[in-house]
Amino acid sequence: MMTEAVHIENLTKVYGSGHTAVIALRDANLVAHRGELVAILGPSGSGKTTLLTAIAGIIEPTRGRIRIGETTVYDDGWRVRDLRGFRRRHLGFIFQAHNLVPFLNARENVLVALQINGLTGDQAVRIAQELLDYLDVGARHDHLPEKLSGGEQQRVAIARALANSPSVILADEPTAALDTNRGKNVMALFRKIAQEKGSAVICVTHDHRMIEGFDHIYHVKDGSVSNESRASTTQERNKS
Repeated sequence: MMTEAVHIENLTKVYGSGHTAVIALRDANLVAHRGELVAILGPSGSGKTTLLTAIAGIIEPTRGRIRIGETTVYDDGWRVRDLRGFRRRHLGFIFQAHNLVPFLNARENVLVALQINGLTGDQAVRIAQELLDYLDVGARHDHLPEKLSGGEQQRVAIARALANSPSVILADEPTAALDTNRGKNVMALFRKIAQEKGSAVICVTHDHRMIEGFDHIYHVKDGSVSNESRASTTQERNKS
C-alpha cells in the first residue's frame, strides 16, 4: 500500500474581498503518494502556482485542509506550529531559475541546506558530495555556478532540494527553458528520485511535451482542479 505524502481537501484561495475579490483556487483536491510523479498542469494565471505555493506553506489558503505525511499543516485557518522548520525538514524546492548562491561552489550550495537543518562538519560534506555524485555532477563539486552548464546547475539545485531527505519535492516549471530531449532527461531524473528516494515529486508545468512520465496529472483552469489518473501506467511500470 502506497503512503500518502500530500493530501489536500477543498482548498480555496481568495485574494481581496467584496466586489474586488479574485478566486485564485476553488475547492481544490489533490493526493500524491511517496514514489509518485505528479503534474499540476495549466496555462499562466490558472491557479497552478497558487496551489504549489499553498502546499509549500508560502501562502496561506482562505479555507480547506493540507496534510503532509501524517501532519495536518493547515485546517481552515489553523496552521502547524513552526511552519518554517516543518518546511525545511519535509519539503524540497526546485526553481526554474535554480537560485544557486553565486559565490558558493556546487558542494557549498548543497551544504547550506544541510547546515540550516543543523548538520555540519565532515558528515555534512560527505552527504553533499554523495548527492552530487548521485546526480552525476560530483566531479564539478568545486566549481562556482557561473562555471557550470545550465544542466549542471539544475542538477546541483536538485541535489540541494534532496539534502534533507524530503518526503515531498516541489518543482516550479523545471523544463520550461529546456528543449525536448533535455526536458525528458530531467523528467527521467525526477522519476529516478521518486522511485529510489521515495519522495513524491510534484511539478507545476504548462509544458505538454513532458506529461507522459507522470503518474497523475492535475489540470488547473480558472482556479478549478481536475484529476487525470495515470494509475495504469504506474501499475505497468511496477510490474516491469
